[in-house]
Amino acid sequence: MKLKYNTGRKNLYLCLILIITISCKRFLDVKPHSSFDEAYVFSSVTTATNALIGVYGHLAGEQAYGSRLSIMYTVDQDECVGYSNTSAGGGDNGPKAIARYNATAENAQLEKPYNQLYGGIEGANICIKNIPKMEAYNSGSEADKKALRRLYGEVLTLRAQFYFELIRNWGDVSVQFEPSIDQPDLFLPKTDRDLIYNRILDDLKLAAELVPWRKEAGVAVDERITKGGVKAIRAKIALFCGGYSLRRNSNLMERRSDYLEYYKIARDECRDIMESANHSLNPNFEAIFKNYLDAHLIDPSGEILFEVALAGSLSATDSRLTDTGPQVGVSTNGAFKILPTYYYAFNTLDTRKDVTVTDYSVNTSNNRFPQSTSAIVVLFAGKFRRDWVSNPAIDLKTQTLFSGINWPVIRYSDVLLMFAETENEINNGATVAAVTAFEQVRKRGFRGNEAQIGATPTGKDEFFNAIVNERWLEFGGEGIRKYDLIRWNLLGDKIAETKINLTKMMNRQAPYQNLPQVRYYKNNSPTMIWFNSMYAPAPTTGIPTGYTRVNWTTSITQAFITNIADSYRPNHAELLPLPQAAINTNTNLKQDYGY
Repeated sequence: MKLKYNTGRKNLYLCLILIITISCKRFLDVKPHSSFDEAYVFSSVTTATNALIGVYGHLAGEQAYGSRLSIMYTVDQDECVGYSNTSAGGGDNGPKAIARYNATAENAQLEKPYNQLYGGIEGANICIKNIPKMEAYNSGSEADKKALRRLYGEVLTLRAQFYFELIRNWGDVSVQFEPSIDQPDLFLPKTDRDLIYNRILDDLKLAAELVPWRKEAGVAVDERITKGGVKAIRAKIALFCGGYSLRRNSNLMERRSDYLEYYKIARDECRDIMESANHSLNPNFEAIFKNYLDAHLIDPSGEILFEVALAGSLSATDSRLTDTGPQVGVSTNGAFKILPTYYYAFNTLDTRKDVTVTDYSVNTSNNRFPQSTSAIVVLFAGKFRRDWVSNPAIDLKTQTLFSGINWPVIRYSDVLLMFAETENEINNGATVAAVTAFEQVRKRGFRGNEAQIGATPTGKDEFFNAIVNERWLEFGGEGIRKYDLIRWNLLGDKIAETKINLTKMMNRQAPYQNLPQVRYYKNNSPTMIWFNSMYAPAPTTGIPTGYTRVNWTTSITQAFITNIADSYRPNHAELLPLPQAAINTNTNLKQDYGY
């Protein structure tokens, strides 16, 4: 969170801490607000803004985008494996079981994120009820009216985001669009997700009319939602609405018959953003993460359309995103590991490889070395690294859990690739505009070697496959891949394909037959020094003095391969079970999807 040098942000953050501390209560365990309380909270732009900040706060902390929603729920697909892949079924009642698709209703990591999302919805409902009723909303100064309309658009967007997360993790859920105090019955059954999607898509259409574009608002408020963020979130939700999802009545992965109407919504929203001149790709892929997110600074290109503000070194407000990166100093690591097949999926000229994947850890002397003697199965994600954190930096000799790194909800490259995907689907083949958008992302990845991106296919199926692959390479470690594969109904296929390819790599079969079985490194430098290439067989003689051997492809074992997503079952594991506490509290809720 970019708060350190901005007094206004400090005040915003203090309000966030105060409000999130008092508002993170168990869903449906809501104390009525007195009319005096609401009258005071919504008596001025300042106090209404503070209320909105409290709603933003429900995006923050370990139970939301600081860990669970960004990391824990997103692992075990064709990009990464989560949480100590050493036992079948995960072997715990927590993150390992979720990673292996072996979660039960009693899993310890389900209840708090579920409740925090509903807590955000409750706070949003209170704001949505009261802000339009404020005297200044209709009869105040032009500045007050503009400010309050923006608040109203922001809170509509936040509520949509909370419901989106509930749906993509739990499917059909209970829904209410008014504060609990005004709800005659709090024990609500599930509502079909299509009805929820339609409502929040309408809300987002209105929200986009109320909030300013980024350049109108000023880059100093990048942690608040602007028009580009609203439109990008609406496009994303529309794509999921038009995609495949596990349905309650059939227990099958299905998509609605009118799905193309939702692809058109997504396309049009993406086009609006692209034509607005408010957002663009940062020309340097690494800079997004190293120079801005990890440095707690604002990207002037506006590539990040919306990022969740995270700071404060508290579990309720901060992030543990560096848990995905290399071990540094005395820090611990174990959130997830990058799969060898994903590492080798990158072209050697693709600059995203060495940003997305790291093959080192850092000791307290700032020297780099492989984390394990089984190096290739202990590759880390690279976008959120402790050794990139600056402004201020993290002391390598501490075991600080929290990093203050914001979570990027959606980037401009996502907008370009969503546009390309929808253009292809709607027009039954890639249009010139679709190819142009796709190639913007790919050329940025091949920065300095743009002519080497290869030919872009234009046939519908071929271009779709190119989109599937490009999104894989572009968004590694950003919590996107699993949900993309689900909406395409490709999760099971990609898990199976990954295991087949890992088996080939283990057995030195094509296309992996020339990879080194071992590698040699030297650990006396702040840069990682490998003696032999990762693309050619290892030498058997002539190893210079001072180099240490580690296993490379010989690290891959059958047990490692088998344990990846080992409890995945199609038409079941695409969603999580409802937390048992929610079932106990509300007897009108029922488990579905085979749970």
